[in-house]
Amino acid sequence: MKKSGYRTVFHIYLIFLLGLLGAFLASACFFFLLITVRKPDGSLAKSDWPKLMTESFREEILFLDGKPQLSQTGREMLRMEKTGLQLLDASGRELLSWQKPEEAQTGYSAAQLLRIVSSGHLEGRQESSFAAVFTKDRQEYTCLLHFPVKISENTMYLNGERFSGGKNVLLPIAAVLLVLISFFAILYGFRLTRTVKQLVISVDEIAGRCYLPVRSTGAFRDLGESLNRLDAELREGDQLRRDTDRMREEWITNITHDLKTPLSPIRGYAELLLENGVPEEGSCRQYAAVMLKNTAYMETLIDDLKLTYQLDNRMLPIHRSRQDIVRFLKELAIDILNTPEYENRTLHFLSDDAPILFSFDPTLLTRAFRNLIINAFVHGNENTEVTILAAVTDSVLQIVVADNGRGIPPEDAAHLFDRYYRGQDTSRKPEGTGLGLAIVKGIAELHGGSISVFSLQHQTSKLLYGSPGAEPVLLNIPADSRTLFQIDFPLIKVN
Repeated sequence: MKKSGYRTVFHIYLIFLLGLLGAFLASACFFFLLITVRKPDGSLAKSDWPKLMTESFREEILFLDGKPQLSQTGREMLRMEKTGLQLLDASGRELLSWQKPEEAQTGYSAAQLLRIVSSGHLEGRQESSFAAVFTKDRQEYTCLLHFPVKISENTMYLNGERFSGGKNVLLPIAAVLLVLISFFAILYGFRLTRTVKQLVISVDEIAGRCYLPVRSTGAFRDLGESLNRLDAELREGDQLRRDTDRMREEWITNITHDLKTPLSPIRGYAELLLENGVPEEGSCRQYAAVMLKNTAYMETLIDDLKLTYQLDNRMLPIHRSRQDIVRFLKELAIDILNTPEYENRTLHFLSDDAPILFSFDPTLLTRAFRNLIINAFVHGNENTEVTILAAVTDSVLQIVVADNGRGIPPEDAAHLFDRYYRGQDTSRKPEGTGLGLAIVKGIAELHGGSISVFSLQHQTSKLLYGSPGAEPVLLNIPADSRTLFQIDFPLIKVN
């Protein structure tokens, strides 16, 4: 951590120096842009180029027989620089001109010339104009050049007594400022290092689950709040993992019990046959029936385990066919009622006569809806009635399986589709494996759908789980329904 602290200080100091260097380079670039001007030919020149050109341009004015003329070099220079010329005599009258701007006059008074020199441009014109006075043959002339660029001349008045020694004072002041800035940068670096060290300690405490939430202030307040939130989420995750492990252990215990339960009569009758030999035909058939029943139960349990594993890992192949889902559900209801175990039960089917075409795997949906319907019968009483409703709303196929049983307790609703959950009140039906509704959920999702449960236990609350937020289809469902399972399938249009 000590080396890390030094590295942090070094990085902060390096960032400070780079920032200072960047500010210096930016200032240098800005200063360069201030003291340079782009000439008409595209090249860069110092901002005093017009003034220097004006002062030296008198060499390009020739006098023949007392009349001023412009040399060929001067003409070429003015043409290249797109600059206008006016040559004035001592009274301000124009003697010679070349490419002069429209705002230029043929004569100027002394006051007008003074304004041009002080403002740097002609009246009504933004571009710069410079004037230079020279003498030729004892005659005074004014050379006035009009440039196509805008240049401002700023004059600053300084204290001469103090400025004369300014060079000796400026460097020490700059050095002191640099030392002070460096000192405060290092001081801030050490303070930042201490904060970073505390953050590293907090991360270690979170990893060790011994972190105590703190109230952070300053520049790292958001980071401290994030650490507090991370610790809370990790603790919630730990609790969820512990609950999952507990449920898994309970589920394994129940599965072990469920596997041993059918094995006991099978083993008992096998030992009886081994000890007493072959009994009479009636007893033999009775023994065989008991053994086959328990063997079938074990096969069902193993098939549920296998199917759950395949659904969780997306390993189960799906064989879709486009059929009428209304006809499919009606035939499924008839098959269940034809089973001797449920032939005295009541099963309603509500839907209009219009067929609803849907692409699905008949084997898997048979398994899913049988689980829902038989689950309602098993956990209800002998008077429990089940209602099935199929409808299409907004390109979504909604199938509801409702019953008028006891309803679902709130503590069970949130875990109803978990693999390891068998509910709080399973004493009446201990043979349940806790896999039926998990299989239903997996089959629904394999078809691109979702499943929801709505419960009105004691007519005081409505519970919702696994739904995208839509309300259940309540049309024509009996008013005494206490539990509703709704599966939503998106309908895919086929041209």
